Amino acid sequence: MRRNMYTRITIVLFIIGLMIAVQYNTIQKPAERDTRDIWAIREELAQEKQRHSALLAEIRSLHEVVDRYEQSEKVNQQAALHETLNRLKQQAGLTEVIGPGVILRIEPAPELIEMGYEIKEISPDLLTQLLNTLFKNDATSVSIDGNRVVQTTAIRDINGKTTVNSVPLLSPKFDIYVGTSDYKATQKMYNSLQASTFIDSFYLDNYNLVIEEPIDQLQIPAFDQPLTNDYLAEVKKGD
Repeated sequence: MRRNMYTRITIVLFIIGLMIAVQYNTIQKPAERDTRDIWAIREELAQEKQRHSALLAEIRSLHEVVDRYEQSEKVNQQAALHETLNRLKQQAGLTEVIGPGVILRIEPAPELIEMGYEIKEISPDLLTQLLNTLFKNDATSVSIDGNRVVQTTAIRDINGKTTVNSVPLLSPKFDIYVGTSDYKATQKMYNSLQASTFIDSFYLDNYNLVIEEPIDQLQIPAFDQPLTNDYLAEVKKGD
């Protein structure tokens, strides 16, 4: 009888010890670990700091607009409203932009064509990755084959055709116009693109990515399609 009691106590203590050991091991060795190296973490931190700086700049700009509204009379308030409206249109891509920038030419690799490689439609994913890289390098305005890129722009495959803003690219050879805030930013972007791996990525898809020298006056067209709006509604006069 006493031996059976000792046996039961031993089994219970063993189970409790096993549970404690499993819990301790779980705490010491979590299932998911951040395996990124220090440079990947530093790059992500730099991107977050850039977003933070951009938000602070936008807040500062809005505070300046509010100050002008408060300090001006009614006539000047109308001028300030027009100025704000024009600035918002420019940010939304609804106005033509002329300024420093760089032209990227995407064309089928001639040596691969001569060797008999099939030139397919350029991958929407590859174009999207390139676009993300351009904006990470301080691009302020971009057009792809004449189609202005805005917040609602989608690059996707539709019936076997790569489209930008639902408009198919006209040919395998097309240009990407990239505008920046100043010529110094354009030069920085040019050097960054020259050192990137995107040239090799395009070559793997049988395309050449040609990065032209920065220029002072690059003309980027305005967005020429209706903007979709799912959240705002126009308030009629008197409501």
